[in-house]
Amino acid sequence: MSRTARLFQLMQALRSGPSPKTSAQLAQDLGVSPRTVHRDIDALRGLGAVIDGEAGFGFTLIEDATLPPLGFTDDELEALVLGLREVQSIGDPGLSEAASAVLRKLQGRLPQRQSHRLSHAVLTATRFDRPEKPTIDVAVLRQATWDERAVEFAYSDAKGQETHRRVNPLSIVYMDRSSILIGWCHLRQDFRFFRLDRMQKMSVLDQSFRPNRVPLLREALARIRAEREAKDREGAV
Repeated sequence: MSRTARLFQLMQALRSGPSPKTSAQLAQDLGVSPRTVHRDIDALRGLGAVIDGEAGFGFTLIEDATLPPLGFTDDELEALVLGLREVQSIGDPGLSEAASAVLRKLQGRLPQRQSHRLSHAVLTATRFDRPEKPTIDVAVLRQATWDERAVEFAYSDAKGQETHRRVNPLSIVYMDRSSILIGWCHLRQDFRFFRLDRMQKMSVLDQSFRPNRVPLLREALARIRAEREAKDREGAV
């Protein structure tokens, strides 16, 4: 196999499947040694590909310089429009405006035929009842989640009882009637769900829980699935 073909196959391997991919996995996929994989990763980086990671931790393709910008099939474009319209309907104010900005950028940069298709998309999303308006700055919460920094806030439950919480934020879920923070609660020492419209006086702490957000979120989602399956089994009895 030529080096050019091997580099192409390595890019394909990095694009597909879950990340990060270890050098051992990539070497097995390509039929080469891990040392060769490390050299080829350096070569791809030199060609403009942004690849995060290092030996022992695995590699993730962040930005692919070889893919043409805005190269969408018609179905992919319809999916983008549908998703962005949904974000406009249910997202917090910052995300809603960002979705509108993305649609405007797409409109201006797509080929003429697809620009027309975007303007007159067959699919759209409309919500007559928007989720309850958050009582915190969701952009700040999103950034704290990305940065893996704990947050503190006052929280009122369904009965109006207020508690003070310190939470490791893991993910924000936009639902039909409300938006929910999934987090690890220091007070309860367990996963908890917090409605954004019941949170007040939120502050971001210097306390970091990096690099645990992804494994904690994975555990939380696994527990949710297990509880749902248990309820389904009980209902089937």
